Amino acid sequence: MKRMVISSALAFLLVVISPISLAEPLLVPVGQTIGLQLQDNTVTIAAFDDKLGTEAKNAGLKIGDWIVKVNGQTVHNIQELRSGLDSSGPVASLLVRRGAKELEIPVKINHTDSGAKLGVYLKQGISGIGTVTWYDPATGKFGALGHGVNGSGGVLLKMAQGTTYPAQVQSVTKGKSGHPGQLKGSCDNADVCGELLRNTPQGVFGKSRQGWLGEPIPIAQTSQIHTGQATIRSTVTGFATGDYSAEILKLYPASRSDGRNLLLKITDPALLEATGGIVQGMSGSPIIQDGRLVGAVTHVLVNDPTVGYGIYIQNMLDAAG
Repeated sequence: MKRMVISSALAFLLVVISPISLAEPLLVPVGQTIGLQLQDNTVTIAAFDDKLGTEAKNAGLKIGDWIVKVNGQTVHNIQELRSGLDSSGPVASLLVRRGAKELEIPVKINHTDSGAKLGVYLKQGISGIGTVTWYDPATGKFGALGHGVNGSGGVLLKMAQGTTYPAQVQSVTKGKSGHPGQLKGSCDNADVCGELLRNTPQGVFGKSRQGWLGEPIPIAQTSQIHTGQATIRSTVTGFATGDYSAEILKLYPASRSDGRNLLLKITDPALLEATGGIVQGMSGSPIIQDGRLVGAVTHVLVNDPTVGYGIYIQNMLDAAG
């Protein structure tokens, strides 16, 4: 059956009298759920208001439309859009991008004491939860997900800025063949705990304001990774992080940049009972083998949620810069 997938610095060694040994880099394998908010320079329609959305719908606006201009003025964020609407007359001319098309749509505006109302809910960028893979106590930097965050059309989101928030898992939809599971979590958007610096195909990277507790361990070189027993660290309830048994089934070339460097099977009875295997939201869960940080979980197989892919840790670190 065909398997389907969803979704350093340069050092100089100088010998004068006796050899000098270089300390191994140590990272904390975190496994904690975190809220992620990535913003780009687009404003899109996420939903229509039940009471005020009729005019917008009748005018021809659709969910997913990217609002590019208001009355000829380019908007880069929600604040600029609101300002343009506030200074508009009873009808605003919106230039929207829908797929490859650009459409000019006049829309009636409801001017109220609290400002102009378009009758739609807007979003800027993408938000959700994921799992932190590693944290460097020496620098405050961290990496998460093991894969990039894509925007519309499955294209890597060009992040303008990003923030992170503490998050907890509230419930789990268990994975089963043909139906990927999912962690459902919540976070307090008023409690910023870090900044995102990069969104890459190998993960998202940032700097934490408070860090994570844990014992730092060495990272595994690609040559040290082998098939056999391993452990993943993940959060599948509340804030509680746990270690779960797994098995690395197969290794792939490190040159693969799609986050599929190893094939992993979950074997831990407790995790299988709680989630059915690998579910959405567990991306970034660190993989540990022989006391070393090997990589991160990145994908699950649609037809078998107990099996998924992982990225090598070195590929994440190279992308982190």
